[in-house]
Amino acid sequence: MRKAGFLACLCLATALLASCEKQLDEPSGPASTWVADEAEIRAMVQTSMEAFNRGDLSDHLAIYDPAVTFMTANGPRPGVAPIEASFREHYFRDGLPKQQLSFEQVAARSLAPDVALVTGRFLLSGGEEKDHSGWFTLVWVRTPVGWRAMHDHSS
Repeated sequence: MRKAGFLACLCLATALLASCEKQLDEPSGPASTWVADEAEIRAMVQTSMEAFNRGDLSDHLAIYDPAVTFMTANGPRPGVAPIEASFREHYFRDGLPKQQLSFEQVAARSLAPDVALVTGRFLLSGGEEKDHSGWFTLVWVRTPVGWRAMHDHSS
């Protein structure tokens, strides 16, 4: 049953993407606005990674909107507090990260003037843990306090 649900979601996502005629990597607003927005989002991703690596989980999670949804193998996890608890349990020991975080192949695309999509690969390495890597997708929205990640799907 779980496989059938996954396949149904995959088919729905494929159908939705196929119905979109717009090129996702083309800015939807003025080019100069997207250039500045992309730079801001990329800087926030970098700052978040640096915060994680120095053990500042609060600053690492500052990229998230309070209404963020974090997709997990068990389904969506809403809000920042559950994400923080999970990160503390799985990725931190004695207030410090078990491994160092880095990102590769980061790509940012404007979906609308106030919405962006960021994809990339994360790497957790070092420490006494086995290296771990995977892919992430962040949906960003422009909020009254600036750009924030509204959805995170990392696997």
